[in-house]
Amino acid sequence: MSWPGFSALINAWWFLLLVPLIIFYFLKLRRPRFDIPSLALWRQVVSDQRVNSPFQKFKRNLLLLLQILLLCSLIFGAMQPYLSTGSEQAQYLPVLIDNSASMAALDGPNGKSRLDEAKEKVTKLIDDLLADQRLCLISVNSTARKLTDFTDNKRLLKEALARLDISQVPSRLEDGLRMAQAMSRVQAIDTVVLISDGNVPANIEFELPYKLNFQKLETAGANVGIVDFNARRSRTGWDVFARIEGTKQPDGSKSGPPTAKTLCEYELLQNGTSIKQDTVSIDGGKAERLVFKVSTSIATSLELRVKPDGFDSLATDNVAFLDLPAPRPLTVFCPRSMETYRNALENIPDINLYPGTDNEPKAVDLKFAEGPLSTGPEARVRFSVGFIPDDLSNLAELVSGQSEVVDWRRTSPLLQHVQLLDVQIADDPQLAKGVGERDFELAGYEILAQSRSGPLILERDLEGRLDYNFLFNTDRSSLVYRVGFPILIQNVTQIAAQRANLLDAKAHSTGTLPPQRIEPETEVHIAGPNGYTETVRSDKNGFLSGMGAPYVGMYEITGPAEPLKIGVSLLSSSETGLKAVEKLMFPEVSVEAAKSVLKTDQPLWRWFAVAGLVFLLLEWWYFQKRPSGVPG
Repeated sequence: MSWPGFSALINAWWFLLLVPLIIFYFLKLRRPRFDIPSLALWRQVVSDQRVNSPFQKFKRNLLLLLQILLLCSLIFGAMQPYLSTGSEQAQYLPVLIDNSASMAALDGPNGKSRLDEAKEKVTKLIDDLLADQRLCLISVNSTARKLTDFTDNKRLLKEALARLDISQVPSRLEDGLRMAQAMSRVQAIDTVVLISDGNVPANIEFELPYKLNFQKLETAGANVGIVDFNARRSRTGWDVFARIEGTKQPDGSKSGPPTAKTLCEYELLQNGTSIKQDTVSIDGGKAERLVFKVSTSIATSLELRVKPDGFDSLATDNVAFLDLPAPRPLTVFCPRSMETYRNALENIPDINLYPGTDNEPKAVDLKFAEGPLSTGPEARVRFSVGFIPDDLSNLAELVSGQSEVVDWRRTSPLLQHVQLLDVQIADDPQLAKGVGERDFELAGYEILAQSRSGPLILERDLEGRLDYNFLFNTDRSSLVYRVGFPILIQNVTQIAAQRANLLDAKAHSTGTLPPQRIEPETEVHIAGPNGYTETVRSDKNGFLSGMGAPYVGMYEITGPAEPLKIGVSLLSSSETGLKAVEKLMFPEVSVEAAKSVLKTDQPLWRWFAVAGLVFLLLEWWYFQKRPSGVPG
């Protein structure tokens, strides 16, 4: 049974206003004046005095009763009455709203999106907000953003909710849960509400410090979209590959029967010109692979469009972009002092080796260095030998002594098919006291090979730049005399070529734009779809990184140099497949989707306000329309 309660019981003090109201009516005594012909009528006057005594007057005055009811209605409304659902009332309630790409999926032709349904649920929470409750709205996609602070301002909450839009990126819950955890250190948070379509990772590495109410929305309708778009260089140009996938509705879904075959028209455009059109049949829950041949000797932009013949619940995954660079040799910088490396590089085809007869460029694809990497031109892939990076100088030092490789990561692209067993080294990196592998990981490095006393080869991938650090001098080792040495150099050139998109190319996914290299400390402007704009500045090395790309489409980077256009696609099998989970798995607990809608206490103050208005109208009618001669 539900019991009423009051969230602003202190306003009951206003009931004291009934005292002066009744007193005014006791003091208000209007006796009509009559001329009487005989004193015999005094008996009637005495009887009239008895009738007009205070309690008798109170019993027969309807106008006073209406005003008392009006005042009581207003006071009860000010006390914020509510009908309790029996659930514990949360004073501070964070609400996580999933606004990832799949939340734009429609439930049917001309239907509403999952985000619209989520907004309806949140709007009901806002409308049922009690006087002592505060809501905080948080949007969650690949990251989390706080839309409002904790507030009971319904207008502010609804305005923030109305501004919430789809971010066309895959969903990731950890950031939103951690944001709510940070809030719990300031406010007493017992429950957090998550409203999502369930298209989220099932396993989440997060320790829940609060209760999570998972409100899962109904599954959207069938969908077909592009989930992969890439290319590999061939002798005559590029071999282009695409994968189109269709959803399969679970049995018994309210969105319709399981998806059968869907006929899709597709079109491939090269620099805006259509070069291929055809149809493909997609089975529900399966994918079809498309292969194209593209011949070009210049930089080329490809666009693939898909158009299903039936209802398609998500439109953002029906287009994908792929940028193919112009073919060119790999540019490599290697000091003349590193003769063994230069000899190995000269035997690899399609390489421009610097320094040479031509002027040295400001930037190359691959750079070798014997010492600090700050010397020489900038590069996306850097390879240093015989040097411990400055940020690791407090973790290790290089001393003279014999060492050998005892373990190495054979799966690393750099060390594939490279045998390091029994390699003798005349340098010995020594760890500082109390330092372990974890300290190198915290510094952003990964250990690829190590001796008994410390690491020998390190890798760091930071802000689009890949560094390989050989802490020992390879010329003071037997590595340069091994068959694996030219294989090692071949591996690193292949890695650099892939980083420069000279061997293959892959479509860029939404979230962030790929890092770019421009003039150092230069400001550029980024314009994208849906009016998205951003201004960023390159670092001292000329790298642009962390540029946002929340929408599918073309982005243009403008600055002092020539404008650069980059196409961004969704390319997410999970978002296209609209795969929904019924249970979220945390390290020590699991959270199932709620079987019922979120229960909230129902405020009743509106009904008392309506009752007060009715009593006010009755009082006005009675005062204005009462028959003449009826006592007031």
